[in-house]
Amino acid sequence: MMGKRISLGRLWLIAFVFIAMAVGSAGHRAEAGEAPPWKLCFSPDGRCSTLILEAISSARESIRVQAYSFTARPIAEALVEAHRRGVDVAVIVDKSQNSERYSVMSLLSEANIPLYVDYCCAIAHNKVMVIDGKKVVTGSYNFTQSAESRNAENLLVIDDTKMAKAYLDNWTQHRDGARIFAAK
Repeated sequence: MMGKRISLGRLWLIAFVFIAMAVGSAGHRAEAGEAPPWKLCFSPDGRCSTLILEAISSARESIRVQAYSFTARPIAEALVEAHRRGVDVAVIVDKSQNSERYSVMSLLSEANIPLYVDYCCAIAHNKVMVIDGKKVVTGSYNFTQSAESRNAENLLVIDDTKMAKAYLDNWTQHRDGARIFAAK
């Protein structure tokens, strides 16, 4: 009897694996010479900030940012430059950025970029950018120099409109519950 249970269990496992493979293979497949719809980076020293700066410079319409820790001036300066090019930029940060000594909030505020502070949760731990409603930048990577040069982090840039919409809906939900940043 025990042997039959194991065999039946193995049969279910094999069936599950085949179903999972079939479902997984239904996704996007890159054709020969076609770039995959994502880029991946690991830090430290993986030059993840380069992917972020490329994504920001590619923006033509909008950039929505959610950041737990935001102290990287090059990223903030790229957002300011995008804003000056006419891109609609808005940023939500965790409440810790109100008192963070190296925060770039003043730089963004002086450029008249709409800034919001998310008090919804113990920590607003998202690290996300949504570019033009089509591209998502996300991962464990905080927008900090430490994330670039000292921490073990990951960053994923995904070109997918449906995923971007889901992230944008989440961004809007957090913005609707956030407070406008008051510059000091």
